[in-house]
Amino acid sequence: MTLEPVRKTITVACSREHAFKTYTEAFDSWWPRQHHIGAGDLAEAVLEPKPGGRWYERTVDGAECDWGEVLVWEPPVRVVLSWRIDGDWKIDPDPARASEIEVRFLEEGPRSTRVEVEHRDFERHGETGVKVREGVSGEGGHGTLLKLFAEKAAA
Repeated sequence: MTLEPVRKTITVACSREHAFKTYTEAFDSWWPRQHHIGAGDLAEAVLEPKPGGRWYERTVDGAECDWGEVLVWEPPVRVVLSWRIDGDWKIDPDPARASEIEVRFLEEGPRSTRVEVEHRDFERHGETGVKVREGVSGEGGHGTLLKLFAEKAAA
């Protein structure tokens, strides 16, 4: 069974370079505190800026929880991340069962950048793939996250 990718787009009032840096290097500055899967409250959301870098959360008690890894790092054009969180919001350590999130930064002008997010390969999650897709496409999913990112990038 193949599940349709989730695609979301937003235009931000900033350069492509600034949009890329805000999405990646300043990831924690716009990531919502309630979006975490660890037992403790979220202290920091981290996206390590390199191929093979970790994408993870650190809770206030110091525990870390890997969400995935950086698969492609092409500043300021795109970043591709693996998503190892299953439909029950638990970590699946098997990289073969991870979906992918590609974020593209398309310059539309000196201070205008279109950001496109495509979350794909949900079927890799097995029986929880439908739940993963529903979760990231609904309330609080990629559309909401893009709005929070755009507010921070434009500030």
